[in-house]
Amino acid sequence: MARHYCLDNPDTLTLTTTVTETAPGRLLLDESPFYPGGGGQLPDRGLLRWTGGESRIVGFEAQGGKLWHVLAEPVELPPSPVEAVVDPVFRQLMRELHTSLHIVNALVYQSFNGALVTGVQMNEDGSARIDFDLPEADNDRLRALEPAINDVIRQNLPVRDSYITESAAFDEPGLIRSRSVAPPPAPDGTIRIVEIVGLDRQACGGTHLAATGASRPIRILKIDNKGRHNRRLRIGLDGAA
Repeated sequence: MARHYCLDNPDTLTLTTTVTETAPGRLLLDESPFYPGGGGQLPDRGLLRWTGGESRIVGFEAQGGKLWHVLAEPVELPPSPVEAVVDPVFRQLMRELHTSLHIVNALVYQSFNGALVTGVQMNEDGSARIDFDLPEADNDRLRALEPAINDVIRQNLPVRDSYITESAAFDEPGLIRSRSVAPPPAPDGTIRIVEIVGLDRQACGGTHLAATGASRPIRILKIDNKGRHNRRLRIGLDGAA
């Protein structure tokens, strides 16, 4: 499967493309602007339009190196080019949450002796959770990170990505932040690194903002102990969750 188009072109939300293969209720596109989900990030929502009709995209299925787009209803598509349209509001929500989670991750990693992530989930209501291996953490210390998180947002730090070899990613301390899940390599075997300039670099495969200031402020909504090691932070975008 080729590298997701949206990772190199995150601001392209409408793309004219062609249908390369069809099956009942699903199809393949030559190029797709949709993020299919993964790493705790929800898949994009959107539409497929063509002359005389349209259908909602309701899911994605990866099979045999191909990304199938699942349609809301079976349709007979014309051979002409189609227009793939990403829901801009939902994409923005996911980009804000994912970038904010990287800020949270960075500050916890720096403040708590390299604590690793044990789970992440972003939600459509503008909230998200991130779990850390923090058996001895003081919840008040974690909650006290909120002003620093929002200060990073206000600084409007650039966010950029690059690709390095898989061996280099595992050799550089701090790039792999998950205790149990390795980042998926690109088709050429490289690992995508997302950098918040001046703050953090880590491996990641999701969509992000171009700068931290494009996110709303966040609130730490709740901190829970989940088992002997897991400490769960639930955050929410201000005005959303």
